Amino acid sequence: MISALQLGTIDYTTGLRLQEKLIDLRKQCRIGDVLLLLEHTPVITLGRNAQAKNILASPEILSTRGVETFECDRGGDVTFHGPGQLVAYPIFDLRGFPSSAENRKSMGVIEFVRNLEEVLIRTCAEFRIPAKRIAGLTGVWTEREETASHVATTAHVGTGAPARSAESKTQQAPANEAKIAALGIHISRGITSHGIAFNVNTDLSFFDLIVPCGITSKPVTSMQKELGHEVPIQDVAHSLSRKFGSVFNSQILWLESLNDLLSTKIGVPLKLPAELKNIHPGDGSTWA
Repeated sequence: MISALQLGTIDYTTGLRLQEKLIDLRKQCRIGDVLLLLEHTPVITLGRNAQAKNILASPEILSTRGVETFECDRGGDVTFHGPGQLVAYPIFDLRGFPSSAENRKSMGVIEFVRNLEEVLIRTCAEFRIPAKRIAGLTGVWTEREETASHVATTAHVGTGAPARSAESKTQQAPANEAKIAALGIHISRGITSHGIAFNVNTDLSFFDLIVPCGITSKPVTSMQKELGHEVPIQDVAHSLSRKFGSVFNSQILWLESLNDLLSTKIGVPLKLPAELKNIHPGDGSTWA
């Protein structure tokens, strides 16, 4: 079973602290697998393979636009998170998911990444947006015939993209393939963190501030751009969670708050751990 929780909009530091606490609880088997769904306030994050030169904007410009910067331990280079982008953080124990490979008992890293891509592809299909993988890259891409003014793409895990010069970032380019969702993950003792950044109604001009993954040949896009209208992010969150359930062959249990997490694992009255209560204040008690 996967417990899904939608948190609304939170800053990146709070989201990172929450992930860290949930990872510890998952390692202790005090909670089951958790899927966090949220939006972030504007932030540029740098993964383990990030190059500082891929932030094109000056600190003054970033401050003017209200964009923070943050280094993190996910894979990949530089990316942007902000309002209108649905972020999904799966806190999963991969040892509990069987592998489709004959020589493995549990799901491996590459299979996990491909499953995340499949979740996104199926979600796009539900909204009639054709989407696919691209060999040698990580993430999910749409196909369009029109040209686009943005050639930045969102960050992904472990795909050594070529370097890119600053002057090319807003040139007109064919947009037969445009990136709609990015992946960046971290795994510790079989427990996953970080995850998916899915452009729903994202302001794509923020990607002009960076060189996401250093890719020059393909633009970013969003569901709003592909469909020509805004899409309720709640509808996308519910669709995405259903696809997680089908791809990972698990039931999805929607929770109302962090206070509900422990009660889905242990059927007795419990106190919410103080470290979680400090992040997300509540009444401190929960019942199964």
